[in-house]
Amino acid sequence: MSFRNLPALAICLLVPPLAAQTPESLDFLAGLPDFREIRNMLPAHLNRLGETLLEQRERKIAQLSTPQDVERRRAYVRERMLRSLGGLPSERTPLNARTVGVLDRDGYRIEKVIFESQPRFYVTANLYLPKQGQPPFPAVLFPLGHEAGAKAHSAWQQMLVSLAKKGYVGLAWDPIGQGERSQIFDVDLGESKVIRSTTEHTMVGIQCLLAGDNLARYTIWDGMRALDYLLSRKEVDPRRVACTGNSGGGTHTAYLSALDDRIQVAAPSCYLTSWRRLLASIGPQDAEQCVPPSLRDELDHADFVHAFAPRPYLILSAIRDFFSITGARETYQEAQRVYSLLGASEKLSMVEADDGHGYTQPRRLAAYRWFAKWLKDAADDDPEPQVTLETEQALYATETGQVSTALGGETVISLNQKRVEQNKSLRPKTELRRRVAELAGIEPRSGPVRVTPYGRITRPGYRIEKLVYDAEPGVIVPALLFVPEPARSPAPAILYAHGRGKAAAAARGGDLEQLVQAGFVALAIDARGAGETQTTPANQASDFPPFFGDYHSAMKALLVGRTLLGMRAGDISRGVDLLAARQEVDPERIYGFGQGRLSPSLLHAAVLDPRLRKLVLEEMLVSYESVVSARIHRGIFEIVIPGVLRSYDLPDLAAALASRPVWIVNATDPLGHRARPAEVSRLYSQPGIRIAERRPEQGLREVYPDLLAGR
Repeated sequence: MSFRNLPALAICLLVPPLAAQTPESLDFLAGLPDFREIRNMLPAHLNRLGETLLEQRERKIAQLSTPQDVERRRAYVRERMLRSLGGLPSERTPLNARTVGVLDRDGYRIEKVIFESQPRFYVTANLYLPKQGQPPFPAVLFPLGHEAGAKAHSAWQQMLVSLAKKGYVGLAWDPIGQGERSQIFDVDLGESKVIRSTTEHTMVGIQCLLAGDNLARYTIWDGMRALDYLLSRKEVDPRRVACTGNSGGGTHTAYLSALDDRIQVAAPSCYLTSWRRLLASIGPQDAEQCVPPSLRDELDHADFVHAFAPRPYLILSAIRDFFSITGARETYQEAQRVYSLLGASEKLSMVEADDGHGYTQPRRLAAYRWFAKWLKDAADDDPEPQVTLETEQALYATETGQVSTALGGETVISLNQKRVEQNKSLRPKTELRRRVAELAGIEPRSGPVRVTPYGRITRPGYRIEKLVYDAEPGVIVPALLFVPEPARSPAPAILYAHGRGKAAAAARGGDLEQLVQAGFVALAIDARGAGETQTTPANQASDFPPFFGDYHSAMKALLVGRTLLGMRAGDISRGVDLLAARQEVDPERIYGFGQGRLSPSLLHAAVLDPRLRKLVLEEMLVSYESVVSARIHRGIFEIVIPGVLRSYDLPDLAAALASRPVWIVNATDPLGHRARPAEVSRLYSQPGIRIAERRPEQGLREVYPDLLAGR
């Protein structure tokens, strides 16, 4: 199959040169000119799906022609955002706010504050107050970005002190996973177990997705409760409130301003761009910056601005930012039309600085001017005041510098666990197949599967056919078909889906040779993103791949309303189609063998495909609930299904196959280690499920005698 018909990405992933092909090559596409972009196949396919949805959105935006249309769009944006977040907490519980320290400085003071955004979910904050002027003052809500130091970062201090000296009250708080609020703090390391804040966000964000929420549910609620606290202060004029922040703070400025009408002026910095440009460049960012399925819901960055219109909105951008300036300009142009429809063109503006990512002085000065214009009805062309920076320790609101060691209380992890437990009793008891298809985003394919041969390998007693089959338009699956010689038709068949790809068990003496020697036809596949189709990470220095695997592809799939797990389940089902059409195969005896990260995809495929009569699941995650119960996990994101724990867990699927033998072998915990046998036995105690262990030296006949004997 040629990939010339696939549109090229604006930025291609760098892939090492493919190895030279030999007749014995099991990764047989290496070196073939038609497949030079094979490792880019999955990202390109997902980008096309996203582009299609964005084109549909553009047609709808073009139809906005009246203020009433804009109001309906605003309502739609808010409804979809809140639904994707998992809703917000229904009750504004007592903040129990207290000031635990004060720094008295020349012209301003800083109060160190602790409040509870949810019961015993502590938020550490700094409140900057003017010492001159007459209250009530205008106020600025200041959500933070991902930079080191959290609320003590130099740019944040520069701006917050400047605002206080200019007569504003400013409030900054530590985001979840940063500053004093690490969710997985390690007392021995003296920092988060995963070091980077974006990694910690995504670690707990995966747990949120499984529970049916988004990490932004917690971060947005923290921001709304921070605003509650800010407005509770007698020094603040509730009619004059702005929100601004940079990077992750720009993200939350966009979120909060779109959802909370108490904010009168917004100025996000170094965030707003467009999804079209994100897909073509840096891709999805960390957990709280991605709210699936926003692309399926036909939402883009401009919708944050539309939801705020016609209040004053300033887009602050850097020309040399990693957030595309072209995307920011496109968003501004679209928003201009909406503000014009509302007769408020003068309330939307954009400032570009020829610099890089950060709340640098050109953008800070622009923000001061914007706030003065709309909150004070005045001009502010004064130079930025000199600021003496405080140390991170001086700004701590806790004695130890960490909520977890000073106060304890709840974490996102503990709150997730409670939500999962509450929802467990509400799981539907019927229509499991429909729920599996809908939640996993598995789209059925019908009709003959298109197969293209690429040679064969002859070994004593069997042959290996090198094949490629079409899974869906734009996606192919490389495969190896092991066929006994002489043929013993009709033979039982096994579809073998290994997490490392088709070649992982195809060596002489490996599982596939053992199967074919036992009389089976065996089809080993590279499901999309595995084996020869595995995507090479663009940023090799990132710590995302070791923890999250192919994060970009998995997140893009969620954003377009599908899952990588479900897409791979579709690849497996088309492989079953291929086997069922072969004359050597007995269609009544087709089995499935999954290993590692592809085992959950095989399990989901089997629930929907009764042709898979027996199932082996090796090294499969023991349960999704175990991920929510763990503080840290690895290799989970590629099998995430949003909201799955509101509907079912992996043991439920295995139990649903009670009439078909299922082997659970070497089940793993969320870190990829062997799960405790007692836990596996408890979860998989239903009749028809066989629990076993397999040592590295054990062959198939030792572990699966009934499977190989056809019983």
